[in-house]
Amino acid sequence: MAEASQILLPESFQGGRGDFSDQIWLIWELIKAPLIVPVLRLMVYISLAMSLMLFFERLYMGIVIILVKLFWKKPEKRYNYEPIQDDLELGSSNFPHVLIQIPMFNEREVYKISIGAACGLSWPADRLVIQVLDDSTDPVIKQMVEQECLRWASKGINITYQIRETRGGYKAGALKEGLKRSYVKHCEYVAIFDADFRPEPDYLRRAIPFLVHNPDIALVQARWRFVNADECLLTRMQEMSLDYHFTVEQEVGSATHAFFGFNGTAGVWRIAAINEAGGWKDRTTVEDMDLAVRASLRGWKFVYLGDLQVKSELPSTFKAFRFQQHRWSCGPANLFRKMVMEIVRNKKVKFWKKVYVIYSFFFVRKIIAHMVTFFFYCVVLPLTILVPEVYVPIWGAVYIPSIITILNSVGTPRSIHLLFYWILFENVMSLHRTKATLIGLFEAGRANEWVVTEKLGDALKNKAAADAAKLKANAKVPKIRLRCKLGDRINTLELGFAAFLFLCGCYDFVHGKNCYFVYLFLQTFSFLITGIGYVGTIIPSS
Repeated sequence: MAEASQILLPESFQGGRGDFSDQIWLIWELIKAPLIVPVLRLMVYISLAMSLMLFFERLYMGIVIILVKLFWKKPEKRYNYEPIQDDLELGSSNFPHVLIQIPMFNEREVYKISIGAACGLSWPADRLVIQVLDDSTDPVIKQMVEQECLRWASKGINITYQIRETRGGYKAGALKEGLKRSYVKHCEYVAIFDADFRPEPDYLRRAIPFLVHNPDIALVQARWRFVNADECLLTRMQEMSLDYHFTVEQEVGSATHAFFGFNGTAGVWRIAAINEAGGWKDRTTVEDMDLAVRASLRGWKFVYLGDLQVKSELPSTFKAFRFQQHRWSCGPANLFRKMVMEIVRNKKVKFWKKVYVIYSFFFVRKIIAHMVTFFFYCVVLPLTILVPEVYVPIWGAVYIPSIITILNSVGTPRSIHLLFYWILFENVMSLHRTKATLIGLFEAGRANEWVVTEKLGDALKNKAAADAAKLKANAKVPKIRLRCKLGDRINTLELGFAAFLFLCGCYDFVHGKNCYFVYLFLQTFSFLITGIGYVGTIIPSS
């Protein structure tokens, strides 16, 4: 054993060979200078480069959105727009035929909401076809949805309940199958609403004129509004992220390049554009973005209407949110892998639009944004504390991320006081988004995993109202015990990173000079509460 130790360690290190921990420390010192320091320094340079890319992207978006708000004409002025008027002589003949598609999968809590909202749209009944595409596997729910469709049909609404033998292609497969039906062949436009979306009655009257009077427009996208944003801290954090997407990203894309990603719901498509682009495809989990990119490459334009808003629901459980974020992060990366060369070779689209789609839309927002948040702030920065020879400039560690965060906050001014919590939460979620992005880029095992986001509808609100009524009547309110397996509640990956950051924080507290331990301990707490499945139960104050 002594001979082996002499081979492994230089003669100057032989003093610590009796203690295993001392030997580990000596080996660390031996490899740190020639191996660890150069590799970590390279990681810092790459992280700083990605941070600058994201910073300039956010700065560009911020400048453009200010110009759009101050000087750009509204969509009604940029395009030909004239409301479709009711005419007693012509009747409904001046209204185009519109198809409403509502894809569903075991939507027990919300199916009535979307069906009722679609049936309440202000549009001539003989010019509207409502198609409920039910892929439910629960026979009880299928019967409930079918009965709801029959109830509305008895009131004179042209609504059809449509099912498939298999769930092939998931949502894309259902939408594609729905367009093949003979009773929709006369429809010119199709509006799509997920099961938790509830459009206002004037939705079609405000969106359809853009398509009628502008033959080069393929899509009109409305903004999402969230009925349960104030339910808990989890939903409030989601609102902050999505509000930036709609307030800035969608608005800038629509105003500058007439291109943005279709959000999968609350939008109206020209059916001819869908067919020309090749129809719905299920090759990724973002069939909506796939169709939008293909349609844009064929010269079609998109219009985003920020003042046309549709109410919807945010995931209120962390498990549902994680599955949703996996799909939303993995799908774009996978689509980028499959379409980047097609975009490069396309001859119908201008050069600068290609640059915008490849670099800004895909590379920076869908890949770099996730990776830099995780690798820099949750891996590289903590590691530099253990290796003080590697220096991270203060502008990269503090100033740049602070400016990016401030620029991100413009979408939800009412939640500015929650910005600090949002930063910590986004850093935790960047772990899952980075993992999903890498799965999509390399097309690994879960690249095409599709888990439908759980929706609760008015279930929580109804329960709260019932409990309040019982309390008022001095009746005993039964306590509901949530039974879940320990494995479903504990997230080991988050707990592992919590331990890593805690150790780095302790080391920085004892030996560090930059006071990074304050951030590390707070981030440790964020990973910890996420790891034990506690996130989402806190109700924020407005």
